[in-house]
Amino acid sequence: MKLTRRLAAQSLTALAATACTLGFTSIAQAQETIKVGVLHSLSGTMAISETVLKDTVLMAIDEINAKGGVLGKKLEPVVVDPASNWPLFAEKARQLISKDKVAVVFGCWTSVSRKSVLPVFEELNSLLFYPVQYEGEELSKNVFYTGAAPNQQAIPAVEYLMSKDGGSAKRFVLLGTDYVYPRTTNKILRAFLKSKGIAESDIMEEYTPFGHADYQSIIAKIKKFSSEGKKTAVVSTINGDSNVPFYKELGNQGLKATDVPVVAFSVGEEELRGVDTKPLVGHLAAWNYFMSVKSPANTEFVKKWSDYAKAKGIAGHKDKPLTNDPMEATYLGLMMWKAAVEKAKSTDTDKVIAAMAGQTYAAPGGFTSTMDKENHHLHKPVFIGEIKADGQFNVVWKTKGPVVADPWSDYIAENKGKKNVPEKK
Repeated sequence: MKLTRRLAAQSLTALAATACTLGFTSIAQAQETIKVGVLHSLSGTMAISETVLKDTVLMAIDEINAKGGVLGKKLEPVVVDPASNWPLFAEKARQLISKDKVAVVFGCWTSVSRKSVLPVFEELNSLLFYPVQYEGEELSKNVFYTGAAPNQQAIPAVEYLMSKDGGSAKRFVLLGTDYVYPRTTNKILRAFLKSKGIAESDIMEEYTPFGHADYQSIIAKIKKFSSEGKKTAVVSTINGDSNVPFYKELGNQGLKATDVPVVAFSVGEEELRGVDTKPLVGHLAAWNYFMSVKSPANTEFVKKWSDYAKAKGIAGHKDKPLTNDPMEATYLGLMMWKAAVEKAKSTDTDKVIAAMAGQTYAAPGGFTSTMDKENHHLHKPVFIGEIKADGQFNVVWKTKGPVVADPWSDYIAENKGKKNVPEKK
């Protein structure tokens, strides 16, 4: 009996030791990588714009891993597809943070998707890097905004249209997809135009739903509005795959840039890929980066992407590699996050937030981009480019250097007195 008990006890001890060893092994394995969440629409109406941002994150991760990773660990991407479904963005964000245990998330394009996930990141105290221009009117300690605020894109673009070089526009069509970014941006632009003496009767505002495909009647309305005696320009905040039928109809109805210039805030090299750009020559886009920008950093960035796209056989890009502004902003965000983690010697959210303040990177746009020490936005240059026949952009105007972001627009009265510092919650 005693021998049996002793053997049983020894067996239990051995089993416990084995289980313990296995447990420690699995923990060690779990700690060998740092997980990075990728939250972009790979299907649905926004896939035309967002899929390439997923690939940009993967390229940057491969580059970082090839150089030894971060804190001696390789980065492990965790890719999900919220499928242009705004509530699903929140579900996928919670999955990435709580289940997959990612250290950071790179993702979202539309403001409605960002608004959907914001409470999740704040509740779980995790980090989102958001790489696309937006309407401002938001500041969260859990988000780093690497795209443009309105004073880094929308306001300079309209100022250009009103200038002699931009055609001295006196009437404006504010045309957008029907959600928070276009409506809030146009609220800011209306106030700005009013401050410049533009009458209400000289502003036309139109919205279409996501995925809208028939722009025949809207282009006809724009032609009529522009025929009423004053130089007219269109400010487009159309997002996603609706840009393809919009620009096709623009060409079909012969609305040339010399007659009614269109400046777009969400159309870049990627969105023009599926469009005959010859009838669109001279129409404009405002961004903080174009593929055509001449700088050593951009030459290197374009080559990196071209080599990566060809090696991975990325649809469309293996034959015709293109870079664009949100890709650059995505890449900058990842490289700055890496530097902040190394400075903090930790992936802890609060430590990384502190280390992000003042981070700099020699951006492909030709200037050093700096993360503001307080407002979680990048200091960015502004470029206005004309569409060329080959789908690239010729830069016709640019700022002398990076512009400091103003998240709370001065043109919205209720913003008076608001501080550009995230509130602690």
